[in-house]
Amino acid sequence: MNIGILSSKQAQTNSSLSHSVLHGSTENKSRLGIFFERSIVARRVLLFIAMLGTCMLIGDGILTPAISVLSAMDGIRAPFPSVSKSLVEALSAGVLVVLFLLQKFGTSRVSFMFSPIMGGWTLCTPLVGIYSIIQHYPSIFKALSPHYIFRFFWRNGKEGWLLLGGTVLCITGSEALFADLGHFNRSSIQIAFLLTIYPSLVLTYAGQTAYLIKNPNDHDDGFYKFIPTTIYWPIFIIATLAAVVASQSLISATFSVIKQSVVLDYFPKIKVVHTSSNKEGEVYSPEVNYILMILCVAVILIFGDGKDIGNAFGVVVSLVMLITTILLTLVMIMIWRTPPWLVAIYFFIFFTMEGVYASAVLSKIPEGGWIPFAISFILAFIMFGWFYGRQKKIEYELTHKIDLGRLGILLSEPGIQRVPGFCFFYTNIQDGLTPILGHYIKNMKSLHRVTIFTTLRYLLVPKVAAHERIVVNKLGLEGVYGCVIQYGYADSLNLEGDDFLSQVSDSLQLCIQNCSGGVTSDHEEVQEEISTFEEAKLAGVVHIRGKTRFYIGNNCGWFERSMLAFYEFLHSNCRSALPALGVPLPQRIEVGMLYEA
Repeated sequence: MNIGILSSKQAQTNSSLSHSVLHGSTENKSRLGIFFERSIVARRVLLFIAMLGTCMLIGDGILTPAISVLSAMDGIRAPFPSVSKSLVEALSAGVLVVLFLLQKFGTSRVSFMFSPIMGGWTLCTPLVGIYSIIQHYPSIFKALSPHYIFRFFWRNGKEGWLLLGGTVLCITGSEALFADLGHFNRSSIQIAFLLTIYPSLVLTYAGQTAYLIKNPNDHDDGFYKFIPTTIYWPIFIIATLAAVVASQSLISATFSVIKQSVVLDYFPKIKVVHTSSNKEGEVYSPEVNYILMILCVAVILIFGDGKDIGNAFGVVVSLVMLITTILLTLVMIMIWRTPPWLVAIYFFIFFTMEGVYASAVLSKIPEGGWIPFAISFILAFIMFGWFYGRQKKIEYELTHKIDLGRLGILLSEPGIQRVPGFCFFYTNIQDGLTPILGHYIKNMKSLHRVTIFTTLRYLLVPKVAAHERIVVNKLGLEGVYGCVIQYGYADSLNLEGDDFLSQVSDSLQLCIQNCSGGVTSDHEEVQEEISTFEEAKLAGVVHIRGKTRFYIGNNCGWFERSMLAFYEFLHSNCRSALPALGVPLPQRIEVGMLYEA
């Protein structure tokens, strides 16, 4: 479905594929898909909803570790009432710092280390729940009957609806399942949930409820109160470690969501480390990790009251689940082409259930529920500012791009010289050449004898085969060639040394020989072209890449001025769009250019 707003994805698509293959014919599309393709307003609304859900999930990645660890560590105050609240907050912050320092080892290693903890948690807490059920209220499983749900709401009315806000934390974690699919496969999540997590939760919550029926005044700390005194400390240790594991799922999900946002050009460039050689979605970002760590510690120290964080957590969880349901419904209709009756059943059940929860927790906004909205507003402003600047930049590049005909005219102008040397000129436009090229030729009055316009293409595979890594072709002008470097997420992209140059040389010579078609009359021309190529290598190698900024003139409005200024601030403080190529410093040249807004 061509329902994006950034035009870069269209421009960067492989031009050898036909439009019908890329986007499909109109007859094969749903009516809803055609509506979104034709309506820019609908696409912007969809973008806003997706951005809100993304920012809420990132906010979830901040709140989940904070409330999970804080609530677990708070159990130390039950046997030791003299322990101050500030000490609990400090201990929780220390645990979180250790957790975030472990992230660099990757999801697989961290999860493997944490799996015995989850095994102990899913085994111990349901056993305690069964003991509590037998001890306090054996008939508690009547609560699973829908009959009591209807009676509860019929008897309590509005008050019962508001009380849902206090139970929404029982279903947290499920909002991160889709993001965690990048780290774990679907079957592992289904098996773990259905065979271990869900039965364990039902028995644990039933045990707590059985205890609260007999001890209704202990509702503020129902978990630790229903644990028998003899096994209190082992359960406390397991609960604290399990809270750390629960935090891990949302941290991993945050890495995944931000990485996808970067790939789609809706978030500033950050360093993304692939910690697995066979799972593209298993990623780690140092910058995001440490920012999350600082924010989590700040939330604990500033909003130390667990109730405020819990209210904020309930708001963000319910809204993320509601937005996920809406977006997944659109995917089912437009992409999966699911039968309408199945879509209707799915949407009615989930939207009704999650909508009721969301409406109940919105009443908690004055009591701490505003925290995720503040976090989401800041993140959404960053995403929109980056998106706005990238859109303006891509529009300028597509409008002022240099085609081969224009390049030929520039090179034929009097005063333009072809200087000795071998040049890699990096461009991110595949259906043309970057406007920086025209800026460079007009001002330098020259172009290297052999110039290879190089594009880096990231593929969603671990490694690209050696014979497919470098694709070279002639562009029809003397000494001018095109090169596409394809790399996967487990490839080390290092262009330093003679190895890369020799690979390009071999590919280029093979391309020149293939283009001649083996005709004898062209043999001398081929040899002359190869000798020119070798002479250019001996003269020196240089790598040229562009560095652009916006020139904000007086004709720009205040909104455009402020958004482009914010984009320039983000752009100057984020990583380069090109990966670290390992090119020696003496061979690097950056060409600056001002894009007129």
